[in-house]
Amino acid sequence: MDRNVSVPGAQIPGWRRIYAGKIRDLYVPATQYSPYGPDVILQVSSDRISVMDHVQTSAIPDKGKILTALSKWWFSKLSGIVPHHFISADVPRMVAHRAMITARLQMFPLEFRVRGYLAGSAYTEYTEHGTVAGVPLPPGLELASKLPEPIVCPSIKGRAGGHDIDIPFSESVRLIGEKNAVMVRENATRVYKTAAALCAEKGLILADTKLEFGISSEVGTQEVVLGDEVLTPDSSRYWLARDYCPGKQIPGYDRQIIRDWLMSEECGWDSSAHTHPPVLPREITEKTRNRYLEVMHRLTETKDFL
Repeated sequence: MDRNVSVPGAQIPGWRRIYAGKIRDLYVPATQYSPYGPDVILQVSSDRISVMDHVQTSAIPDKGKILTALSKWWFSKLSGIVPHHFISADVPRMVAHRAMITARLQMFPLEFRVRGYLAGSAYTEYTEHGTVAGVPLPPGLELASKLPEPIVCPSIKGRAGGHDIDIPFSESVRLIGEKNAVMVRENATRVYKTAAALCAEKGLILADTKLEFGISSEVGTQEVVLGDEVLTPDSSRYWLARDYCPGKQIPGYDRQIIRDWLMSEECGWDSSAHTHPPVLPREITEKTRNRYLEVMHRLTETKDFL
């Protein structure tokens, strides 16, 4: 698979594609004689990037490899902390370094953003209501203030092209059951606290992260399992510790570079006009790639996959 791939649908011998997403394609074994058994997924990450509910025309070179390397590294660090779906990096050569084999899960129809700092839509909610995900917070907090405790914010997917919709925890209980909702909240909090501590050792701040969970398809098992990618710049808000200054906008080592450009006068795109964003300038794609690489290098201390 070419490193600048932006079109889904590559055919992989021995595997059958079952899903083509904005960023990832999912495959299952073409026969039941897979060395890992039939209940596995080959998860392939492309270089496509989705920002403000649009898959950008421009890809980010090596992005799929960066996300895969980071996810594998984080899954190794989370083993013994929470159950997760990662099995192996022994994947077909044509998708080497940008794919991983995982257990097949029955995914919950929710996403769970764990917020440790007041940023993005959480800051907007706080300024308007004094809450985050409906949880009351002390008065006087500033933009980028550290929260007293991490808050798990469930959301559901909006309609095609629409923003995700935040929901109260009580609604997640209705949708997936109280036992599952409580277990997800506990596991998500555990993931965030573990990751935030590791980031601090590497000069990074994990402001927030989006996680997805499901139920293992293994017979007789009803275990809540961490799935999808994990703790990448696509799904998380990273800051450099040296840049941290509450009360100010902090440079993000994530997709914020692209968001900022799309909203700039230079870009001239009207996000409310229901038109596709213009092609990203090479400067923006390179800057995004470099910031993703900065996070990966700081955390994993390796450059071997490139």
